[in-house]
Amino acid sequence: MVTIRLARAGAKKRPFYHIVAADSRNPRDGRYIERLGFFNPIASGREERLRLEQERIEYWLSQGAQPTERVAGLIKINAGSKAGPG
Repeated sequence: MVTIRLARAGAKKRPFYHIVAADSRNPRDGRYIERLGFFNPIASGREERLRLEQERIEYWLSQGAQPTERVAGLIKINAGSKAGPG
């Protein structure tokens, strides 16, 4: 089964995550099918915290990919920020 999940990158004590579509049997930071964005939990100032390729995520979801809880939350946050007020 394909999952959309976080793959950790970055240095020790400075986490950075790639959002990837991967086979659920592969290790967390192992082989993946496609990179769909990134999440930087310790972004400060003008640094970008979250970037998602929404079209590709929608494609993988339509193909039956299951997002993890954390990624599902990030997708919701991203959708809310794109909508804007009104």
